[in-house]
Order: sequence, then structure tokens, then C-alpha cells
Amino acid sequence: MIRKLYDWVLALGASKDAPKALGAISFAESSFFPIPPDIMLIPMVLAKRESAWRFALICTITSVLGGLLGYFIGAFLLEAVAQPILELYGYWHKFEAFQEAFNEWGLLIVFVFGLTPFPYKVITIASGATGLNLPIFILSSIVARGLRFFIVAGLLYFFGPPIKEFIEKRLGLMFFLGCALLVGGFIAVKFLF
Repeated sequence: MIRKLYDWVLALGASKDAPKALGAISFAESSFFPIPPDIMLIPMVLAKRESAWRFALICTITSVLGGLLGYFIGAFLLEAVAQPILELYGYWHKFEAFQEAFNEWGLLIVFVFGLTPFPYKVITIASGATGLNLPIFILSSIVARGLRFFIVAGLLYFFGPPIKEFIEKRLGLMFFLGCALLVGGFIAVKFLF
């Protein structure tokens, strides 16, 4: 099923309605859809490098708007909608511990996981379920998602097709390592000061 969705999203990226489809996929991925918009963003930027920044902006705006849907699902429909979604991705049993972490680290969690390949819908739903301050959620989502999509678009804009393999295979790891260093820095600052 996931492979069929992946192939379908790639085909959408080659269509004349690709920017609309990119926005729709980016929106849906932030609240319920399993395929990240990067698989459309990459071929679209490679095909039309002069539109790289526009495509990244479409991803950012629609991802944040989709994140708001996820937030409201978590806030108002946790048992009816969010629980089945979190169970589908295998995160419901970890949700209670995650909720406690949100009470202390919400801003940082949204920012860090908004950058990584971790399913963003889990973060958006958890943000609503834990009652994370909405302006903080929106601001951290804008920064994290913007960085993620503009970095991908920028690498493709400046380096072209050779960077595609690097992005698809290693960027998630690089984001994870960078985020681990960032979190480690925040923890060190908290304990040192």
C-alpha cells in the first residue's frame, strides 16, 4: 500500500497540476497522510530549478496549515480520530510518556521533529492533545518546516541532480544528528545554568 501511494505521489509531481498537488500532499502529510512532500518537491525542483523557492514556500505554508488540522484533531478529536491514526503508526502506546515530555519541551519538540523525517502528524496531533500553546506551535512549525523545505530546495537549486541521491539517502540522518546536537546543547545549558 505504501509503495502504491509513493508511486502515485511521484506521478503527481510530474503533472501540470504539480504545485497544487504538492500543496495538497504537504497539507495532508502534516495531519494524516503517510508520504512526505519531499518526494514531490525533489523532482519538481530538479525539473524547474528556477521555481525552487516557490515550491519550498508552498510546502512550508501548506505543511503549517495541515499541522493546524493535526493540532485540532489532537485537541478536539483525540479518541475518535487521533487515537486510530496514532495506532496506525504504532505510537499510541507511547503517547502518555510523550505527553509528559510535551509539558516541558513542547517548543523544542515541535521544532526538532518538524525538521526530521519523523512523522510530523504525530507531533501536530500530540501538540493539540497536550494543549501546547498555539502561537508557540505555529511559530516553531513555520521555522522548522520552512528550514526543512528550503534546505532541500536550496541544495537542489545550487547543486542540481547529483544532490538528489544524497538527499534521499542521507539528509534525514544529517537532520537527526543536527537535532541531537541541538537538543544536547539545550540540555547542557539547562543543567549548567
